[in-house]
Amino acid sequence: MSTMKPAENIEDNPRVKAVFDDIRKTRKSNFVNNMWHYIAFDEDLLERTWADVKRVMAKPSSLDPLTKELIYLAVSIANSCAYCVHSHTAAARAKGMTDKQYGEIMTIVSLAAKTNHIANGLQIPIDDVFDMDNSVGMERGRNIPAQSNENLMRQKRVGM
Repeated sequence: MSTMKPAENIEDNPRVKAVFDDIRKTRKSNFVNNMWHYIAFDEDLLERTWADVKRVMAKPSSLDPLTKELIYLAVSIANSCAYCVHSHTAAARAKGMTDKQYGEIMTIVSLAAKTNHIANGLQIPIDDVFDMDNSVGMERGRNIPAQSNENLMRQKRVGM
């Protein structure tokens, strides 16, 4: 149940029509989903949101389109956005997501939620090797963690 109704004949507004036409062109589809209809009451919001979505999700980047959708899906699940879960599941399927991949995403998201809640509840301190601002963080230019001073001292005491 929505909190408002989209305006009728919304595309009579030239700014809205321009965004909707760009959505159709970018997605190569005549379908403009409800998200855009419902935020079109505010032309600035519509234009800014579409510009952001187009820039991040439609522009070629180092992440392939399916990976982007899987990330969006995972965040949508974490944020409890039913609309976004449905929208990005459909988009991921259209970009090639298989049932097996969908199951794996659900497994990862549920595991991340579990371990995030545990870490948050226990307020586990962050390891020095994960802190890029810390002088004992990751070794520059290498993909291996630097050993923390504490770990180095422990190894010396144990005679490693």
